[in-house]
Amino acid sequence: MRVTAVIPARYASTRFPGKPLVDILGKPMIQWVYERTALSTTVDRVIVATDDERIAAVVRGFGGEVCMTRADHPTGTDRLAEVAAGIETDLVVNVQGDEPLIAPAMIDAAVAPLLSDASIVMGTLKTAITSVEEYLNPNVVKVVTDRAGFALYFSRAPIPHPRDFADALAERFAEVGAFKHIGLYVYRRDFLLGYPHLPATPLENLEKLEQLRALEQGCRIMVAETAAPSQGVDTPEDLEKVRSLLRSSQG
Repeated sequence: MRVTAVIPARYASTRFPGKPLVDILGKPMIQWVYERTALSTTVDRVIVATDDERIAAVVRGFGGEVCMTRADHPTGTDRLAEVAAGIETDLVVNVQGDEPLIAPAMIDAAVAPLLSDASIVMGTLKTAITSVEEYLNPNVVKVVTDRAGFALYFSRAPIPHPRDFADALAERFAEVGAFKHIGLYVYRRDFLLGYPHLPATPLENLEKLEQLRALEQGCRIMVAETAAPSQGVDTPEDLEKVRSLLRSSQG
């Protein structure tokens, strides 16, 4: 099967303008993401999807492939679908452009279920939550799954809720078994092409989580587990964390 990774990258950002092009130890962030994605054993092709010529020029400069997209897409998934409509592929992986430390094994873990089971149309990732602070943080999206690994729900709320020991959460947190959602997605191409045309749903609007649209429309989302660390860059403070981690890893 042909697997294409698409990295949506926007220059405009309310919290961090120009984020894809910030320097990280001598390379722009988008190059770190591109090169680490290309190391995935399941990915055949990597494309940066952008509406900004500055980003496109940088990607071409390091030898990457670019697809210029419309500037009016409401979500990254819409941008992804525009790219998918113009290429021949079986699976499309949505890799966030602000994950310069993404482990190739994370991509492989998300792709594997769709390679082995043709009935799965969409997949994503989860990782264990290890602190109460993260569990209670509404900016950390939680996910609960069924016994087969399919998503039951995604929420900004702390789920699952330990009714019997909520008052002793700090001492017994390990018993909760909470998982954080990692926003990497894999889609079958045909499903992705139709996804932007699905109407927005009440839970999606309430939680501001686009993946709830798929669940509310009755689609099943496979959630693979990964232990690989993840550090996205949403703020200049996050950027410094990434730089520090990379300096440490390089000795």
